[in-house]
Amino acid sequence: MATYHIETYGCTSNRGESREIERRLRDGGHRPADGPADADVAILNTCTVVEKTERNMLRRAEELAAETADLVVTGCMALAQGEQFREADVDARVLHWEEVPTAVLNGECPTPTADTEPVLDGEVGILPIARGCMSNCSYCITKFATGRIDSPPVAENVEKARALVHAGASEIRVTGQDTGVYGWDASERKLPELLERVCAIDGEFRVRVGMANPGGIHGIHEELAEVFAENEKLYNFIHLPVQSGSDDVLAEMRRQHRVGKFREIVETFDERLDHWTLSTDFIVGFPTETDADHERSMALLREVRPEKVNVTRFSKRPGTDAAEMKGLGGTVKKERSKEMSEAKRAIVGAAYESMVGEIHEVLVVEQGTGDSVKCRDEAYRQIILQHADEHGVEPGDVLELEITGQNTMYAFGEPVRTGRRTAGAVSS
Repeated sequence: MATYHIETYGCTSNRGESREIERRLRDGGHRPADGPADADVAILNTCTVVEKTERNMLRRAEELAAETADLVVTGCMALAQGEQFREADVDARVLHWEEVPTAVLNGECPTPTADTEPVLDGEVGILPIARGCMSNCSYCITKFATGRIDSPPVAENVEKARALVHAGASEIRVTGQDTGVYGWDASERKLPELLERVCAIDGEFRVRVGMANPGGIHGIHEELAEVFAENEKLYNFIHLPVQSGSDDVLAEMRRQHRVGKFREIVETFDERLDHWTLSTDFIVGFPTETDADHERSMALLREVRPEKVNVTRFSKRPGTDAAEMKGLGGTVKKERSKEMSEAKRAIVGAAYESMVGEIHEVLVVEQGTGDSVKCRDEAYRQIILQHADEHGVEPGDVLELEITGQNTMYAFGEPVRTGRRTAGAVSS
């Protein structure tokens, strides 16, 4: 049997697809190699969200092709821009991720058996609930790779979640290109039902909901906020990418929401949840963005004060309508990005500073640097526990930490009570 090496770039959905590839390869008797040079086949799961990422993917593909005898390229760039690898003369097979196991297994892809355990990232299980979205954003190339929403039934996703819990997952990450439109292909909006049923699974684990566009959430946001309020297993965390504080820019982006809808969702979660984390994204320097539009984005950032913010400079992606627009200069984009990033750091740092002296129950999620571990509190804030070995703490533990300091993007804590091994356990 062959040995394999997988590298994954981009979003959590990509990581979930890589885990499924790996599960099927293991079903076929294949085993992971120590690195690409030792592998019979290397698999590169790509991202192409911005031009810089595209260049990095091409460079990495060239490096892997030189290191291994057989390279398979999959993921978003493979689907949206597969010709780029051929034009760069990269010696690789470019495939949809679902084709990869069959190709590696020389045409034989065993059906996973009921008792086959999913592949986890440490204590984390990834649950891709659907593929694709319902948007048609003028700047997005990912839609060419993922297509329209394709939602498996709720029961199927619940069984996948149950398998992750039984495999030892203490955290389940519900993911998709847009989780908020799950079920839209069947003219239903099923995310609240899915989350309630996943939370009803026996066992001690937490659930994080991945990116949901405001246009997909609006209309079910009150029901969804109630689901969060009633289920302790759900992290009080939601990722709502607003992208701009200007309705004019949102219209040019062809986003399905306007600022008012975004505010309504945030206000609803503020009303229903005592402690929660808002994560959002901004694109700075969109071709039609004026100084006034940028100031509206800055004002919205300071108003809603999200504790996690992704700031991205606009990048023209081939084949998109926005690529045909006359762009702004690099200096303008750089200055706007710098201003927003500085404001973001101040907001996030202040949020973590306000936690100092508080006691939070946390789940230990994964190993950190050295002998530290990364933990998450009820609102998915990251808290670092240093010298975990001295405290007898490991991933999967649930404990109380007193917040002792912060480093802008995360907090530090010290144990108040340890040794309570509950996360990941499954009731009989």
